[in-house]
Amino acid sequence: MDAGNIVVREYRDSDHDSVVALWTAVFPDDPPWNEPNLFIRRKRSVQPDLFWVAQDGGEIIGTVVAGYDGVRGWIYHLAVDPSKRRKGAARLLMQTAEDSLRALGCPKINLQVRMNNTSVVDFYKALGYDVEERVQMGKPLR
Repeated sequence: MDAGNIVVREYRDSDHDSVVALWTAVFPDDPPWNEPNLFIRRKRSVQPDLFWVAQDGGEIIGTVVAGYDGVRGWIYHLAVDPSKRRKGAARLLMQTAEDSLRALGCPKINLQVRMNNTSVVDFYKALGYDVEERVQMGKPLR
């Protein structure tokens, strides 16, 4: 895989505005509990080392957030600037997240994709993820 000059590193507070702009563009229909400023603040208070950005030159072009509860790992907000896609950033971000979760002893990673986002489902399948027969349930805590 040729990722050119793309570097993946841990999120820094100085990345905040770039990440908010990226997520606002990539996830315009996110629910209110995923509002970028709140999401970042919550993530920085729990497992802040499981939050990465991809940089090309000095520009933030992608992100991925992971979590591990001791039973399963989760991937959240894998995002790459649409104009910078197909250059290996998403694969590098996912590899970083997988390697970090593996190092923590995580036996399995889960992630969620909106059903109509078939190109993203195909991307994850190419990385070895399978669609599992599950009922997704959730409850917002307000």
